[in-house]
Amino acid sequence: MAFRWRYLDASGAETAAPADAPEEFEDQAEAEAWFGDTWEDLRTAGIDAVDLLDDSEEKVYGPMSLQEG
Repeated sequence: MAFRWRYLDASGAETAAPADAPEEFEDQAEAEAWFGDTWEDLRTAGIDAVDLLDDSEEKVYGPMSLQEG
């Protein structure tokens, strides 16, 4: 099963993925490991929150805020 991140702006609308972000991941653990390494860069790039989606586009969880607090 593949997974991907959906990137959200401050209004909760989907926004474009950063250019260097993988389109999908082979499993949830790989997606989460990548996110753990890059969430601060995503926040700096203007991403406000993310949802994790499976390959059927069902939300696994989210929205998960990238903002402090």
